Amino acid sequence: MSEGPTIRFRNVTKDYWPDTMATRGLKNFLLHLPHALRAHRERRAFRALDDISFEVARGECLGIIGRNGSGKSTTLGLTAGVFRATIGEVEARGRICPLLELGAGFHPQLSGLDNIIMNGVLLGLTRAEVVERLDDIIAFSELGDFVQRQLREYSSGMVARLGFSVAVHVQPDILLVDEVLAVGDEGFQKKCLAKMAEFREKSVTILFVTHNLREAAAVCDRIALLEKGRIAAIGEPDAVIAEYEQRTARGSAT
Repeated sequence: MSEGPTIRFRNVTKDYWPDTMATRGLKNFLLHLPHALRAHRERRAFRALDDISFEVARGECLGIIGRNGSGKSTTLGLTAGVFRATIGEVEARGRICPLLELGAGFHPQLSGLDNIIMNGVLLGLTRAEVVERLDDIIAFSELGDFVQRQLREYSSGMVARLGFSVAVHVQPDILLVDEVLAVGDEGFQKKCLAKMAEFREKSVTILFVTHNLREAAAVCDRIALLEKGRIAAIGEPDAVIAEYEQRTARGSAT
């Protein structure tokens, strides 16, 4: 008997009320700003996801693509347990390592080194386990002596390096990646993508939100296209990407 999926969404709907929109993080608030303002005027909920269902098998990498505000980050947030579904059921089995928002879980006044230890513990390791992997984490991040400096001195790319480096040494069962690779340099992006491929070989399940369609085609086993909170297409990467490009072209022409 085969084991069940690592991630399962069953008829999931997620609504946000106007007075809670701003508490979901700056990125989500800005991406949904037109919807949020309209919802506030009309005093009704904004529906970020609308009755979506899908499963992700152990060791599978599912890419999630779509326009800004289509529900991609909400899908990751529900998987991570940051949000709760308004309707429906979300199941995620195993240790989850979320890279949902740049610098999430880091403290700007602490050094990179202290942030590594704190973030590793938050992700489920003991302090001793983090210390044991410290050299590998620092080496992967390529930050060198900068790990001794406060995080507020870091560029966005350096924060992304640190966050990804901690995440990949936690040995997760589920890795959630939300656009954080977009701020790194090309060499580090390739390194991260290679690490994700290595994770797939070790049966780590990955949800990968990206606007880079070439990356999605190269890394993902399947891709889900979200549009206005619904799954418009899900399946083989090239076919779903082609569908997305056709829909984008039709939208641009109207």
